[in-house]
Amino acid sequence: MAKARAPGKAILFGEHAVVYGHPAVAVAIEAGVNVTVMDNKEWTVEDRPLDPIRHPHLKSIISRMPQGSGPYSFQISSTLFSAAGQGSSAALSVAAHLALSNQIGGSSNLIDAAKSAHLAEAAAQSGRASPTDTATSALGGCVVVSSSLPPMVKHVFGAELETSEGLRTWDVGTIDLPDNSNPPSLVLGFTGNPSKTGKMVAMVADLISSNPERKSDLDSIGDITTVGLIALASAEWEAVGMAMNACHDRLEALSLSTPFLEKLIASVRPYSLGAKLTGAGGGGCMMALTRDPKRVAQMIELHGAKAMISSFHNEGAQILV
Repeated sequence: MAKARAPGKAILFGEHAVVYGHPAVAVAIEAGVNVTVMDNKEWTVEDRPLDPIRHPHLKSIISRMPQGSGPYSFQISSTLFSAAGQGSSAALSVAAHLALSNQIGGSSNLIDAAKSAHLAEAAAQSGRASPTDTATSALGGCVVVSSSLPPMVKHVFGAELETSEGLRTWDVGTIDLPDNSNPPSLVLGFTGNPSKTGKMVAMVADLISSNPERKSDLDSIGDITTVGLIALASAEWEAVGMAMNACHDRLEALSLSTPFLEKLIASVRPYSLGAKLTGAGGGGCMMALTRDPKRVAQMIELHGAKAMISSFHNEGAQILV
């Protein structure tokens, strides 16, 4: 038996724009996914036969294991909201890779797990996916993904993906917060309306294809992310919150927000440094950076959403057994 855990993520700024080479900044959150792999007579998930349609991420992970591996059973538990912009499928893919690789005596390298999980995400998302979610889940802490990393970011690995628009490449790095940074808390609010990343990524691609001038919104998100990253590196938390707010405005302009997300964000901004949708949009989650997490969580729940409080800096994936 082998068991692994991988955390979910929250994107501070840069979602969607990262697919087009702009930087994105994400942090691992406390909640995550556990995957247990055991010997079995057939490939199963939660004691049911593995269905490639229902479990495309697992099917993709299995396809990159040595020929003849298995069969095994997968048992999965999660404290993340599903289809909520918290990277649940990325965390599942990273944890599954680590557990399965460990079970067959292979590598437990986190970079290998991040790369394999990225390919699994792309396979499930019509061939489009940035490595942001999977890298953050694997590495933990604060992760930066870009076509070219700023000087204050430590390069960890490179990622690439062949898409219908051509070969996409990214650099993946991490950024260390100052020792005396005293980061605020994160509060995530789940609308209860699932968001499909592949669908939203495809919607943005179609929008840009039919209205090329709308790419300026993605370019603006890239500029905002660069400013936010500078603020983050120096632990200027008020400026980080301002960058989050500005990023949300551009995401809303791309029709990625919803009336419920807007209501939640407006309700918590008086008690937050910054608040925005996080992830693909179209539902899913919003997030707030705040020094008063209990008050923000109360506001989210008063408006009918589910709240989750997380520390700002959390460990990445790990083998548990």
